[in-house]
Amino acid sequence: AEKVTSLGKDWHRPCLRCEKCNKTLTSGGHAEHDGKPYCNHPCYAALFGPKGGCLWWGRGGSEGVQGS
Repeated sequence: AEKVTSLGKDWHRPCLRCEKCNKTLTSGGHAEHDGKPYCNHPCYAALFGPKGGCLWWGRGGSEGVQGS
């Protein structure tokens, strides 16, 4: 199986998935929260982004978003 590294760990390629929607993610092309991977949209934005605003503003820029 192909190995990818993300969040300081090695993953089997198909095992790097969003914690909420289970979508397969790419190394460095996703967000994280409490050490768990999330797709940027819609999951991370809906769960942890500022309410009623853009994900990139209101919390100090791209804080918590990897690969930005």
